[in-house]
Parts: sequence; C-alpha cells; structure tokens
Amino acid sequence: MRCLDASSVPLKIAVIALLSGCCVTARAQFPQTPPPPTTPRTPGVPGQSPASSDDNDQDAMARRAMLRQAQKRNDERQQDIVNDTAKLLKLTQQLKDELAKNKDPMSMATIKKTEEIEKLARSVKDKMKGN
Repeated sequence: MRCLDASSVPLKIAVIALLSGCCVTARAQFPQTPPPPTTPRTPGVPGQSPASSDDNDQDAMARRAMLRQAQKRNDERQQDIVNDTAKLLKLTQQLKDELAKNKDPMSMATIKKTEEIEKLARSVKDKMKGN
C-alpha cells in the first residue's frame, strides 16, 4: 500500500512527465507519415487499357510533363550559359587587343567594354546559380 502513500505522488508525476517527454522525443525523431490515399479500382475488361480518367495515370502524366518542362528549361539555361561565355571570351579578347594597341586603360571605349564584360559575367554567374 506504500504506492498509494501521499509522499509518492510527486514521484509518480515525475515518472509520468519523464515518460511523456520520451514519447514526444521518439515521435519527433520518427514522424508518422500518413499512408497514401487509395482510390477504389473498378474492374476493367481484360485486354482493355484502364480509363484515362484514372487519378494515378493523370498524376504520372503530370509528373512526366513537369519533368520534361524542367529539363527543357535546364537545357535552355545551359545553352544560354555557353553562348554568354563564348561572348564573354570574345569581349575579353577584344579588350586585351585594345589595351595592347592603345596603352591607355582609361579610354572611353575601354571603360565601356569593361562594363559590358562585368555585366555579362554577372549574368553568367547568376545563370549558373540557377536564378
């Protein structure tokens, strides 16, 4: 009968709090994910493809379309980077040639060329980041 003693109530509360804390910590480490929704399937005629209104087929088709669009955007971005890099190389070569001829690094043409190179380099950097 000692477990019903008034002095053991704080001990019981402490044990309950400790166990509750352990349960909450365990749940936080291993979150429960709800099962995927299931749709009832209607029996089809053998040899016939499923109805086009099937949610799973539409989801798969939408997912494939999104992946194709993302791949197309990525390919275009990469091609833009290649084109801009080639232009950047051409501009830097022109700047190098102008500096070799003029010997004046502060001419207006040199400054404009430098600004154009800087702007294009920043654009290439942003495209490479994916922005």
